[in-house]
Amino acid sequence: MPVPVPRQRAIPAVENGQGPTPAMPGGTPSTGTPGPAGLNDSGGPGGPGSSDSSSGAAGSAGTAGAVGLGGPSGETAPRKDRRETAAPPTGANPAKPVVSGTGNIAGTHLTLLLIQDDPGGSPVVPELLDAAGKPIRIRTARNLTEAERLLTDDVHCILLDLALPAPPTPLSPNSDDGNDDELAVLKHVLRLAPRHAVLALTASGDAERGTEAVRVGAQDYLFRDELDGRLLSRAIRYAVERKRSDRAERRLTESRLRAQENARLERGLLPTPLLDGSSLRFAARYRPGRSRALLGGDFYDTVRTPDGTVHAMIGDVCGHGPDEAALGVELRIAWRALTLAGLCGDALLGTLQQVLEHERENDEIFATLCTVDISPDGRSAGLCLAGHPAPLLVRPGPTSASGDSSGVASAVAELLPYDNNGPALGLLPGARWPRTQVRLGAEWTLMLYTDGLIEGHVGEGRERLGQDGMVAMIRRQLAQGLRGEKLLRAAVSEVRRLNGGELTDDLAVLLLDRLA
Repeated sequence: MPVPVPRQRAIPAVENGQGPTPAMPGGTPSTGTPGPAGLNDSGGPGGPGSSDSSSGAAGSAGTAGAVGLGGPSGETAPRKDRRETAAPPTGANPAKPVVSGTGNIAGTHLTLLLIQDDPGGSPVVPELLDAAGKPIRIRTARNLTEAERLLTDDVHCILLDLALPAPPTPLSPNSDDGNDDELAVLKHVLRLAPRHAVLALTASGDAERGTEAVRVGAQDYLFRDELDGRLLSRAIRYAVERKRSDRAERRLTESRLRAQENARLERGLLPTPLLDGSSLRFAARYRPGRSRALLGGDFYDTVRTPDGTVHAMIGDVCGHGPDEAALGVELRIAWRALTLAGLCGDALLGTLQQVLEHERENDEIFATLCTVDISPDGRSAGLCLAGHPAPLLVRPGPTSASGDSSGVASAVAELLPYDNNGPALGLLPGARWPRTQVRLGAEWTLMLYTDGLIEGHVGEGRERLGQDGMVAMIRRQLAQGLRGEKLLRAAVSEVRRLNGGELTDDLAVLLLDRLA
């Protein structure tokens, strides 16, 4: 919430050299045409829409080269003509980019919209300059209707007189301020121009009302009777920059909140294994290919059914975007529900294909899948492959005759049979997926993975790691005594190192261990 800004001493016009001055060369009293120091887009005194009497009054007052903050709008020219009435200083580039909201571009004039209905009570400010010394454009509106018409994207700041009558009907039906709200007109302008900087103009000594205006949403407040060009120019520049900073901070905060919400959502969509009562040890690693994402198109899950069977699954939806990630979550949840309902093998995969066909955006989307159901005694398993790489099975190797002084048993790592692999889900209507029976033994480690683990490059060439390279890598790490989480961490780190950096594809690895 904006906080009140300490008031600065108003600099007298005589002290800053901006007292009443004779007509500037750019304007003549007889016509009231403004010089470079007085740029008025509104048609007020000295503006293009002024009547002859107002022009004459401006000339007789000796302020033809000054900017009058106030006066009737009296404007009949279209907006294009109104913008063109301010002549650029000598040597300036006439082509000026339009600035949206409170943005400021080098070489662009600041534009002020003054909303005030009391011409006689408005001070005369000799000159308004921006930080580069260029004249600040001024538009004048006598009421909120005119202000809405004059409020275009190239307006940077609004100077609002709080004495302006409030709108007869409040725009917000939920307002609880009552009909006597002193800041109703300010709240109306803030709703009308949420992207623009607003300066509140109040009577001298009414600091409490000005402070309340800042609390409501104005960038600053000024005393009506203490204005001069130097003070007002500085206040306008400050208000514009403060509004720009506030908007940038608000966007950053909103972006952080969205990122936190997305992270919590994606983290909640990752699976929690249901292995209560099982002696198997579980480990998994997951790395999405999308930058700064927590969830990709790869998915996995593990559950134990009441009969003691442990079911494990890993899959990969083609693509890497959020739509693929959402489809992967749907397939994972459907797999868990169908598994707990008693489906297995071909019946389960056929039902998952129906889910995929109904949920995918187009017919080109498919998903690969590997499912394993491990018997209650843990010595055998059923394997179904739907276009997916075969799992890796690690078992103790033969005992060395010379003994092993390292204390680490040798291990044999080999891929499970791939002969009965069926098509990926979503490719062939009515496809079948045969179930292969596999003997595991008393002690083993089963690793399920997606192609992100094997499709990384090896060095700077076009060579891929592949399944053979992955098996050789795992054998080296097993020989180093790595198991469980340490084995997965080392495998993923080695694949990234061989690739020369982050992988572009999603990666998921699931490990199940059974000790004798």
